[in-house]
Amino acid sequence: MEVSTDNRDSVIGETPISEILRELQEEGEVERHLPGGGYLHMSEELPYLVVYRLKEDTDQDKATIRFVLSEASFLILGNKDFEAYRQLMFSLGDAMASKFKTFLLLELYAGPQGSSSFNLKGPATKLPTTIKVFKEELEKMTAKYQGLSFSETNIEDTEQRQGEGELPLLEVNELKDAGILLLGLQIPPLYRNNEGEEYPVFFRSFKDDLVLVLHKTIFEFIRVQTSSGVESYRALGQKKLREKVLEIDKALSHIETSYQFLWLISPSNIRQVKETFFKSNYEKLLNYHYRLLPIDPDVLKRELYNLKIEEVDDPALSFLFREKREELEMQISMLTDRGTPHFFYNSLMLYDGIERELQQQAQQLLDEVQEEDPLDPVHYQMDAQDFKNLAQEEFEYFKEQDGNFYSRIHVRDDVNILMVSQGELYIPSDYKMAPTETKALVQHEVGTHVLTYYNGIQHPLRMLSTGLTDYDALQEGIAVLAEYLVNGLTANRMRTLAGRVVAAAARLDGADFQEIFRLLHRQYGFSDLRAFNTTSRILQGGGFTKDVIYLRGLVQLREYLQKGGELEILFSGKFALKHLPVIRELKERGVMKDTNLIPRYLKSEETQTRLQKIRDGISLSQMIRE
Repeated sequence: MEVSTDNRDSVIGETPISEILRELQEEGEVERHLPGGGYLHMSEELPYLVVYRLKEDTDQDKATIRFVLSEASFLILGNKDFEAYRQLMFSLGDAMASKFKTFLLLELYAGPQGSSSFNLKGPATKLPTTIKVFKEELEKMTAKYQGLSFSETNIEDTEQRQGEGELPLLEVNELKDAGILLLGLQIPPLYRNNEGEEYPVFFRSFKDDLVLVLHKTIFEFIRVQTSSGVESYRALGQKKLREKVLEIDKALSHIETSYQFLWLISPSNIRQVKETFFKSNYEKLLNYHYRLLPIDPDVLKRELYNLKIEEVDDPALSFLFREKREELEMQISMLTDRGTPHFFYNSLMLYDGIERELQQQAQQLLDEVQEEDPLDPVHYQMDAQDFKNLAQEEFEYFKEQDGNFYSRIHVRDDVNILMVSQGELYIPSDYKMAPTETKALVQHEVGTHVLTYYNGIQHPLRMLSTGLTDYDALQEGIAVLAEYLVNGLTANRMRTLAGRVVAAAARLDGADFQEIFRLLHRQYGFSDLRAFNTTSRILQGGGFTKDVIYLRGLVQLREYLQKGGELEILFSGKFALKHLPVIRELKERGVMKDTNLIPRYLKSEETQTRLQKIRDGISLSQMIRE
């Protein structure tokens, strides 16, 4: 991009415009505070600039400016030195048009109070495709708000594209000289009252929808009119996360990691509960005891709602933050409600209840798949240290892919299940397993949970390592799929996943511990130990339905793969299938990096053969180890 020599002596404030152009060329982007409260944020890769003018009394229009702030290239015109701003826009447009063939200036401004239609001003006959897409997308947007009296979007073919009473950003001859296209969009201010105060909930939805319209329109312009290599409208969001975004992400992750949710809702006396239950011939059940809370729930909730998520203008990140705050608030409430009926009801809301279709699939599995005889204890030849050694081998494989990989393995007396917490593996000190189980367990815990945590922390958003909202189902779905792909998914393992759903449904119908235990042990043929383990997990806290997500996650992942879904992208971090559009957007914007690690089994021909069977539609019962 060449600096225009015609404007080499021009300045804006105390900054030579040539210096701004040089920084844009050399650094690939530029951010500058400008006179009168102005601000420039621009990327050299994007041939457009969204523009907003500050008014003398900025409080009167503090909402409208936020439509601009989420853009990857935007200019806030300060309320003084307008001629210098005109020179800056001309110089930027001239330089960028020489690189991309043309350049778009899109000015946004609010219409008069009481106006009810979008008014699009521009050369309609010279730019029919872009204008057509703009109008169509605006009409789709307004159709969502049927309760409001939006009028039809108006297209005004005019050379005066600014708001009423304003000077044009550039004159027509200047636009032609520089190769710039100028559009103006007047926005109906239905998102604020007559005093200029916004309706916050409606404004958030309206803003997110309008930003999407802008991106789709701008991409259509880029695709048809320019030589830019932008491949999707999703790539038009900001690549560099703002300080406020990083602060909120850090705060949410800090709150989540200040307590270990699963640890705190699991009974600390489970071994005594089990021993007493078996010695009493399945009749006597001790009360669950829970660990003391290391946090004050009221303080954490206050911290959550002190976060100014409403000030995040990036629609994708604002959505992720809001839903994560709601999830954490519910978890914190559940910690307070351990051992009460409220815990179970909150659990149903947190984990989306139990679908009838999922119950039917679980019952079908229990009917079709017969219980395997438990192995003789002599077959359980591997202990915690053996498993630690196998996990360490997988860690070394990860280091071959990324020399910076680091994690730790803990063998502890106070852990009663194999688990991963914050990317580190915890093994019960008395853990025993058969050699035939180890490969599946390693890929479940290390090849999924450790791996996705590490991949997640490579991105600037910490939540991609601690987990976006509802990430558990996909995580466990991948982990169980891994067991299948290494030919380690046993009949009893599949029955356990189905049994958890049946047990949760029974709890929902009011069954107590003994009733659920007998249902699994007597009606469905579970061994007494496996029936106890399943029941005790479902009843912890007062009724915990998280275990339903293992089968749900597998079912959802199987459907995703059968529709042609890509597997490798799912290892990028911890998120739900519903987040894939956002994940793809963040990748296209350059916010998320490429995946560092992939599990060992993905390179196996046997894995690819098994994966194809999933895509071809094999049933759940056919996934059991051959």
